[in-house]
Amino acid sequence: MKKQPQIAVDLRFLLAHPAHFIALGFGSGLPKVAPGTWGTLAALPLFALLQYFFTPLTIALLCIPAFIIGTWAAELTGRNLGVSDYGGIVIDEIVAMWLVLCIAPPTILAWVLAFVLFRVFDILKPWPIRWLDQYVKGGFGVMIDDILAAIFAMIPLYLLRAYL
Repeated sequence: MKKQPQIAVDLRFLLAHPAHFIALGFGSGLPKVAPGTWGTLAALPLFALLQYFFTPLTIALLCIPAFIIGTWAAELTGRNLGVSDYGGIVIDEIVAMWLVLCIAPPTILAWVLAFVLFRVFDILKPWPIRWLDQYVKGGFGVMIDDILAAIFAMIPLYLLRAYL
């Protein structure tokens, strides 16, 4: 069980600093139940909006500065909460899901499969994802294990593209 913060993670905390707003997934990380799933769901309409303006390759490249900003936001928010990997920090799910969606065909079935595959790998954390989650700490640790879960999800999604 993950350690819980001693302060309230609410709308006031969310809006107290831009890093909190980013790390908590623009509010999608506030629910107490399954915040990672809510953060992953928030990635879908955000990706659809990005896709309106950019190609999937450009979005994948935008994930690099998003990863850097997410690392900073997760680090600062975790420090302010006193919990380095608080479950409500979901910017990692958002950026990772964007990567998965970059290779998904633009169909409902493909997006559902992308969502399910990413959540499975993010929750089960097979090696080396689990190792990264346990031993790499701070904002970088928060972000990197989800990027690896995204890569794991992208492999079967890529292999199934022709059927989606």
